[in-house]
Amino acid sequence: MVIVTRIRREVLTLPAAPLGHDNPLPPLHPLDEVHRIDDRDRRDMPRDMARQLGHEPLRSLLPVRVRDGYGRTREPRTLDALVIENDRLRATVLPGLGGRIASLVHLPTGRELLYRNPVLQPANFALNGAWYSGGIEWNIGATGHTALSCEPLHAARVPAPDGGEMLRLWEWERLRDLPFQIDLWLPDGSDFLYAGVRVRNPHERPVPTYWWTNIAVPEERRVLAPAEEAWHFGYERRLTRVPVPSYDGIDRTYPLNSPYAADYFYEVPDGRRRWIAALDADGHGLAQTSTDVLRGRKLFVWGSGPGGRRWQDWLTEPGTGGYCEIQAGLARTQLEHVRLEPESEVSWLEAYGPLDATAEGEWPDVVRRAEERLAAVLPRTRVEEAYAAWKPCADTDPGEPLATGSGWGALEVLRADWKLPGTPFPETTLGEAQAPWVELLRTGSLPEPRRVRPPGVTLVAPHWRDMLETAPATPHTEYHLGIAQWHAGDRAQAERSWERALPLAPSQWPLLRALAVADRTSGHHERAAERYAEAFDDLCRELRDQGEAWTAAVAALGRETLQALLRVRRTADARAVWERLLPAVRERGRFRLLYAELLLAEGRQADARAVFEEGFEVADLREGEEVIGRLWARLTGEPLPARHDFRMRPDAG
Repeated sequence: MVIVTRIRREVLTLPAAPLGHDNPLPPLHPLDEVHRIDDRDRRDMPRDMARQLGHEPLRSLLPVRVRDGYGRTREPRTLDALVIENDRLRATVLPGLGGRIASLVHLPTGRELLYRNPVLQPANFALNGAWYSGGIEWNIGATGHTALSCEPLHAARVPAPDGGEMLRLWEWERLRDLPFQIDLWLPDGSDFLYAGVRVRNPHERPVPTYWWTNIAVPEERRVLAPAEEAWHFGYERRLTRVPVPSYDGIDRTYPLNSPYAADYFYEVPDGRRRWIAALDADGHGLAQTSTDVLRGRKLFVWGSGPGGRRWQDWLTEPGTGGYCEIQAGLARTQLEHVRLEPESEVSWLEAYGPLDATAEGEWPDVVRRAEERLAAVLPRTRVEEAYAAWKPCADTDPGEPLATGSGWGALEVLRADWKLPGTPFPETTLGEAQAPWVELLRTGSLPEPRRVRPPGVTLVAPHWRDMLETAPATPHTEYHLGIAQWHAGDRAQAERSWERALPLAPSQWPLLRALAVADRTSGHHERAAERYAEAFDDLCRELRDQGEAWTAAVAALGRETLQALLRVRRTADARAVWERLLPAVRERGRFRLLYAELLLAEGRQADARAVFEEGFEVADLREGEEVIGRLWARLTGEPLPARHDFRMRPDAG
């Protein structure tokens, strides 16, 4: 009996750490980007690649907030899921968490084709912090995991090209101000899930664009792609061309053969079918293919070293098996951004499904046989035909709503009166975060907050900055205007806006903190420390309660203040800040690490070491961050304990 493709709701229960409250401090610091390369590596690159490597990389997270309020304590939590299923495949989608495909099961064999994480553990890998591992994720915006990793997307039913049902996901990506959509459907009897993707640029200017689809699969696989060369990127920040499958005497197509975390961007020849697969020792696994617009293919590995193993345990439950990622993107590498012309769009079709082929043997033979097998089960022409059939459906208005995303798209559509067929952003989705900006748009004035609380989100795009510049110059408006000016690179004017606001502002700490960041950026570390101390003192006087919003403000400002004071060796003032932190904040792993640094600055080396021996977990430890190892090296010449070893490159501190 053929089961007609259907979409249904489901509730998943997973051990999950709560996401917590966003960081209320606007991210004024330069983007902490680990994916940078040495300029000398550009000399031997293809011209288009070298050009795209330098094409408007992201410099700031604004207007997005940092998500760092999560911890490491997991409890059973229910997650809303959407399931699309035919008689061959079942895909489980999490619309509230970036639209991630958490599971893809081949029903005739019962095989899970993806790495399905048994827990939900946020970690600091997204551009703005919180991210989690596993499944198929959609990365848009800029180099790295999308700022939408843990954000809700809009979702609805839409008629599919074959007359069945399609699941549409869509949102407004705020770092580049671009709307996008993903249409998922399963033709009846199909062993492959299709994903039609479209990114639109409604602006009258070109926009740098980025897309990589990341597919987590168990790491005990061999990864195949139609390439004999790859661009290798490690956390030493070098991008070099290497042979495939082996270099330095090691076959790198087996993820566990690499000692350290690394990216391998495959150089797929022009005209060759775009595909990548991960097969186990028995030749079973998953293949991903696409139309040619999605040109890049990549393997990411954690490596077999202690740092990679520690990260694997950190992101899931120890003992549940590791994963690697096979990926597909718009450019050769993830360090590139492509130009999307004004009032244009880019679209393509992807397909994911089971592949059975021989994984062992000589590379050319293994790749040829896998490609032949893929052609037999999903011909290249069928993918192109499916794309052609889907394209007219991309503008179809969604039917039954299944999930609701943010109101930021609605705000932009309201501002510009854009017509975006297929991806409506109705005014009904506008919420509390957008309300002040709706009033600015309609009245020309930014309203003052109705109660004392940490300031809300600042919009920084040129059109919003223009509106702030012509609005009545209240302290609240000047604060937001300064942030928009800072983002635009007008640092001197930003400082003037914040300084004008200080005398009349009912809350001084947000302005003092902004000016402290400006001081730190310009190298005035003593003055930055002084302003941070003033800001923290003002916040403590203003503190209304120990609810999530105020606790997040104390933690965020307290952390920056401690770091600024320790930098200029004002240990007594740092100790005073530490004593005023909320007890719940002091117990967080990030603050235990800061406390060890404070103790060491006070000359209490044994006490600092005791903090390590008592144990702590820095929940928001950043990808590539080496602060734990460096502090340990200052305390002792002993090897770094395994529980603190997150090193992703050779000779890391």
